[in-house]
Amino acid sequence: MSPSIEALQADVVAKRQSLAGTVDELAARVTPQALLKQNTDAVKARFAAATTTPDGELRVERIAAVAAAVVVVVALRVWGGRRRKRRRG
Repeated sequence: MSPSIEALQADVVAKRQSLAGTVDELAARVTPQALLKQNTDAVKARFAAATTTPDGELRVERIAAVAAAVVVVVALRVWGGRRRKRRRG
């Protein structure tokens, strides 16, 4: 026995409402604010994983290596700027 027209219409209305809710949820996920939050959370998680052990202790050797690299880059930039000034002067 096939369902009645009213039952089919009610089913269509229910599916339409369900799809509308799904579309609204997807639209909310791709707003710039939502994407920024997702990316920010991902970067924070990667930073935490890179700088701490699974036990929660700092990975001093990694932090020291990054700090040393930053110092080298800054020193090279300062040294290069001074060399350029001397050549011009």
